[in-house]
Amino acid sequence: VQVVGESGGGLVQAGGSLRLSCAASGRTFSNTAMGWFRQAPGKEREFVAAISWSGGATYYADSVKGRFSISRDNDKNTVYLQMNSLKPEDTADYYCAASIYNDYPGGAWAKSVSYSSWGQGTQVTVSS
Repeated sequence: VQVVGESGGGLVQAGGSLRLSCAASGRTFSNTAMGWFRQAPGKEREFVAAISWSGGATYYADSVKGRFSISRDNDKNTVYLQMNSLKPEDTADYYCAASIYNDYPGGAWAKSVSYSSWGQGTQVTVSS
């Protein structure tokens, strides 16, 4: 599976919402776990959310739990990240990634090495 690209980023006020989309190619998309990461200026890339091949299992960073929601449409080879109640600290470039797993062994969802294909990123800016 190859990540084709992300879309949906932009400028939003604090408290607002955005929905990011990630398009992927490959016949095995429906058997591939997917994840979202982000990187803020001057900071290391960090895990945001991940979803198993079926969508039956989802994983979130503590910083976004309860505000962000990851989902997928296997018919469209697309993964989504719904971001609500956005905060200025959510400002970052957001990256979609295709995993080497169909579902994650313990803790693997948060590790960059669990992913084999990355998108170019989409920028999200949250103003206060």
